[in-house]
Amino acid sequence: MALIYALQAREILDGRGWPTIELVLWLDNGFSVITSVPTAVSGGDYDAVELRDNDKRMGGLGVQKAIDNINQIIAPQLIGKDVLKQRDIDHLLIKLDGTSQKSKLGGNAILAVSQAVLKAGALSVGLPLYQYIQKKYRLTTDLTMPSCIFTILDGGVHGGKNLDFREFLLLPASHFSLEKAIEMAVVVKQKLEDLLISKGAIHSIGVTGGFSPNLYKNTDAFELIIEVIRQTGYNFAQDLFFGLNAAAYDIYEAGKYRVRDNSQGMSTTELITFYKKLRESYKLIYLEDAFAKNEATAWQELSREIGRTTTIAGCNNVSSKSSLIQKGLQNQEFNAVVVKPKHLGTISETMESIKLVKDSKLDLILSHSSGETNETLIADLAVAVGANYVKFGPLNRGERISKYNRLLEISRELSQAIN
Repeated sequence: MALIYALQAREILDGRGWPTIELVLWLDNGFSVITSVPTAVSGGDYDAVELRDNDKRMGGLGVQKAIDNINQIIAPQLIGKDVLKQRDIDHLLIKLDGTSQKSKLGGNAILAVSQAVLKAGALSVGLPLYQYIQKKYRLTTDLTMPSCIFTILDGGVHGGKNLDFREFLLLPASHFSLEKAIEMAVVVKQKLEDLLISKGAIHSIGVTGGFSPNLYKNTDAFELIIEVIRQTGYNFAQDLFFGLNAAAYDIYEAGKYRVRDNSQGMSTTELITFYKKLRESYKLIYLEDAFAKNEATAWQELSREIGRTTTIAGCNNVSSKSSLIQKGLQNQEFNAVVVKPKHLGTISETMESIKLVKDSKLDLILSHSSGETNETLIADLAVAVGANYVKFGPLNRGERISKYNRLLEISRELSQAIN
């Protein structure tokens, strides 16, 4: 048994220079773990609250209040607790906060502690984190590598609104190994940069590190990437496929979806037709956050129309919450769910939602956030629960690359274990 000896939180910066929380947890045997939590450009209505200071320091973005909540309120309650009792500790954190969205102590504060307890549990029994999670929760019997969904272009609020949709995505065919999938994405990224430069287009990067070119229409982005794929020697719609995180709630205004492909804006019906054309013309196989909130009927219609050939993923509309996932499942709104621990605030709640997704035979996507750190817990989590996909952003910038590198490390360990 390993008991919590001390906790100490401190402020660090995420990949875009915003303050976030890093936490050190010491065990009574002298060992320690370090973890950090991501941040978001925009949160869903049901997300755990990201507590910020809202004062003059750091432009109001500081997290000292959340840090003080860890050091002064949470830490004294956890000294002497057994780190193997994740659920008990998470329930204590929820009780200490006492609000529905963790607004008192901060979802970021609570998640930092919950993650640290998970990592300390793995350390205490001498297991790699992914093996510890797999043995503890038993949500999959086989440890296999998830498929990758790579961000290739940043748009919307991630890309200075050079494009309307938030993430233009690339999905290697699922039969490729992780190593081959990453190689393909690297080659496409390199060729894309060369092509943007040759065309005199903007080749600067957006919030998560994806290119953010100044194109006339959103469909031009697909045409551009098809041109790149042809240069690589890979086959479009055979080796590589398109995905899209529409983040449609960001482009919804006065009853219309404002996209440059239609100067008048699109009604919900017109947007559904637009998505169907993307599926037909560009073999779109993944579509996330297709509509604004309270558009359940639209989700249902889209799933009926293209759900057999396209992964329709709920993210912002369910905020990883099991109650909202269950509701959307009953209404047949989607066939996949994006899960982010930061939506919920504790590992235990995250595991409950993951279990629901898997038990319901929906595709499971474990996803990054817009403001990431070098923390790699989510990579271990994805392997440990048998996620269908991971979505860690572009192959660019250290906070994204660290997660892909961790996947590669796990893949090598699993291969060595087999051999």
